[in-house]
Amino acid sequence: MSLQSLKQLRFGFGVKSILRSSSTTHIRQSNSRLLATPSRKTPSSYHLSRARSILGSRHFATTTMKFTTPSMDPPKHEMAYFPNMTTSLPSESGEFRRVLWTGLYSQLVLMTVPVDGEIGDEKHTVDQILTFTSGQGKATINGVDQDVKAGDLIIVPAGTQHQFINTGPTPLILYTVYSPAEHKPTTVHKDKEQGDREEEEGIDVPPEWSQRSKAENEKLGLVEPEDH
Repeated sequence: MSLQSLKQLRFGFGVKSILRSSSTTHIRQSNSRLLATPSRKTPSSYHLSRARSILGSRHFATTTMKFTTPSMDPPKHEMAYFPNMTTSLPSESGEFRRVLWTGLYSQLVLMTVPVDGEIGDEKHTVDQILTFTSGQGKATINGVDQDVKAGDLIIVPAGTQHQFINTGPTPLILYTVYSPAEHKPTTVHKDKEQGDREEEEGIDVPPEWSQRSKAENEKLGLVEPEDH
């Protein structure tokens, strides 16, 4: 230890400060004889972007909802539970349409309209309630336009012409309730073209049991008459 270091220790300088000073001096003296250790490079914008991409995909993988394959039979008298349905739907999806649940009088369907895509100008014989969870678009209901975004809900009465177009930079995600059912209980469409094709070929049709009247279901014992 140098005389200067001893003086520092005597007058109350910290040991860490002395050691740090000695180490710095040693490095400076050895600098001419030893190769300097390469410093760590600052991460490039590419690597930062790549890291964000990986972290983003991991987050997407954990928040993507998992759904079981629905049954083709009438529903049992039990709960159908979809946790965080309005907050945890993915912001991206590879499926245009997926039926989640089909009941005697209604049906729950998840839909993803791709960028620049549309649901299609159509008219149903059933009521339809649409709840938007991500993205933005334009609804045209019987000739009247309405901008829609995440958090909005639109009701389309049976027999009403309607169209929904994605006008935003990201997929337009929504879940819709048909009453009664409009699709086969196990329907999954990768894109609109598949949906249109299966509808034209008579593949994607609701089951007969989902189209019965209340009186018919009571007669069959599927539901009990209300107490009066």
